[in-house]
Amino acid sequence: MPQSQYESDTKWPFIACNHGMQYGMHAGSVIEMPYCTQQTGVLTRGVTLRAIQTAEVIAAEPGWMASFLASLARDDLAPATLRGYRYDLRHFLAWHQSVQDGAFAIERLAEYELIAYRQHMVAAGRRPATVNRRLEALRRLCRWARATGALAAAAVLGVRPMRTTRNQQPVGLTDGEVHALLRAAGASSHGLAARNYALVQLMLQAGLRVGEVATLRMADITIGDRSGSVRIRHGKGLKAREVPLNATARRALKPFLEGRPTPPKKTDAPLFVSSRDTAMPVRTIQAVVASLARRARLKRVAISAHTLRHTFALGYLRDNPGKLVELASLLGHDSLDTTAVYTRPSRDDLAADLERSHLNVDG
Repeated sequence: MPQSQYESDTKWPFIACNHGMQYGMHAGSVIEMPYCTQQTGVLTRGVTLRAIQTAEVIAAEPGWMASFLASLARDDLAPATLRGYRYDLRHFLAWHQSVQDGAFAIERLAEYELIAYRQHMVAAGRRPATVNRRLEALRRLCRWARATGALAAAAVLGVRPMRTTRNQQPVGLTDGEVHALLRAAGASSHGLAARNYALVQLMLQAGLRVGEVATLRMADITIGDRSGSVRIRHGKGLKAREVPLNATARRALKPFLEGRPTPPKKTDAPLFVSSRDTAMPVRTIQAVVASLARRARLKRVAISAHTLRHTFALGYLRDNPGKLVELASLLGHDSLDTTAVYTRPSRDDLAADLERSHLNVDG
């Protein structure tokens, strides 16, 4: 593959996009470089997986979209977040193409188009959260376009989001469902029982996000006789934190680590690997959890890896009433308002209250 003609003392690796914009990658960010090339750059050693994923998202888009995504990457948004923005903007562009003649031009974006787009989504039965997320993507795009001079008017700023109230707490697993899921994990075939059991227990006992689990390395786990911890190097918003591991988590992880068929020689090796001996991506972890839920015949709610995080948070508050600050620290939340969602009544609680109502009579 051809080498880059860009010379710098920093020796940053890069991916060159087909449209001629080159992006350097360093510490998980994408930095626009002054040298542009039509060639494809060489990925050298030292490129982080996050940087590669970020550059791949940007390289897939032409023109203003790539420049906008690059600006988000400089704000340390994760690759998954960038893909979300790209997906939502593509949805808007597809709608725009279906109702307008000619190609979309960001400098001609008008408020009436965004109002019509919102009305289209509402009429199509999209959930308020989906409508508001897509409008937020357009709102951020407009702010960027105004800052760069590509757009004169604040087109989207006057478009109101859909109002919604979340009056119920997230749904977690019952104790019986937890035991059934763990039994299914421990009974996994093809030599995956120890891995799957450790994976589920770690998420249940430490409340990690699925993206955080996917990036864990061997060196991030510390297990002693009476204590242990898991280190999250790059959580949401690139925030690092350390979560203690209780005895249950340590008992699940210790035999898994000791029983690895080919113990990694380097401590930076992935903690959880696939059958190909490569790091398990988020999609694979999600698929494993969903498969285990099916084997356990859990049908009350749709179960994902994030359900295990909800289960951890709800269980923590049940055992430690009122300790929101501590829970926020464990979950990696910046705001207590985010954590407070777990203090809201559950659907079952609300239903039970209405059943006890003095008005619950036939007349």
